[in-house]
Amino acid sequence: MYNLRWLCVAFALVLAICGSCVPASAAAPASSSVLVLGRISDDPRSHYEQLRPLLDYVVPRMRDVGITGGRILMARNAQQMASYLRRGQVDWVTETPGTAMALAQRSGAHVLLLNERDGARQYRSLLFVRKDSDVHSLADLRGRRVALESTLSTSAYLLPLMDMLDARLHPGILLSPRDQPAPDSVGYALAGSATAIPAYVHKRLVDCGALNEIEWNDDRVMPAGFRRDMRIIHESAPVPRAVELVRAGMDERVARRLQDVLLQARDDPQAAPALRRFFATSGFRRMDAESGRQLERLRRGVDRVRLEVE
Repeated sequence: MYNLRWLCVAFALVLAICGSCVPASAAAPASSSVLVLGRISDDPRSHYEQLRPLLDYVVPRMRDVGITGGRILMARNAQQMASYLRRGQVDWVTETPGTAMALAQRSGAHVLLLNERDGARQYRSLLFVRKDSDVHSLADLRGRRVALESTLSTSAYLLPLMDMLDARLHPGILLSPRDQPAPDSVGYALAGSATAIPAYVHKRLVDCGALNEIEWNDDRVMPAGFRRDMRIIHESAPVPRAVELVRAGMDERVARRLQDVLLQARDDPQAAPALRRFFATSGFRRMDAESGRQLERLRRGVDRVRLEVE
């Protein structure tokens, strides 16, 4: 049912946009004159509307390096997107840092720029419990249940699991939040969305939840009434807010021009509406040494979670 829904929505987009956005099942090798922006998505219509304005801003500013058109290609999961990157069907991907590192490992793609969203250059994962809980630290989670978001989430999946492993805990997935984990493990349930996680904790379906600090302070995710009843027991190390990747083998002239256009967009009033639509981007910036160390830790964490948890 999920695959059928996804394909139907993607096909409708193709008809409506005359081929400018291609569904995953119809992917074709990219032309050297067409810049292809990719996105992992279970909601192609919504993500298309977020991606297209910035692509329309970028393409006319890249004619001097032979780019004359732009296209959007959606993938259903990270494995499919990595395949597109390896085969040269996608040139540029915007992602959260954890997924970006997984794509880089699987495809050879590399970081072009870092992305500031909502004015934030980086963020942390927070683990929280009800104030009346007897859980006070990571160590207290042994034998308890934790609500995480999805395997694509950096702050509500990858970072919490990395920190649990560093604390010598043994996380294992639960079929539902009502399942009981083994006494020597930490059971985690995937809530599917950030907004569901506070409700899981507040209703005592689980003992603990994970959100990033931006979501913690957002009443649309963590209602103020819920927040008053919660306390934070752990904060992760910070990581970059988001990452722009380009595929291995991309023409260096095209990659440099894309980098320049994105860096200059922050100061261009014409780019402001497109940046707002592009996941509330406030600007792009170059990689720095500290961000490089943070991403390298994430890269190692991706490997460890895949080996020891998944």
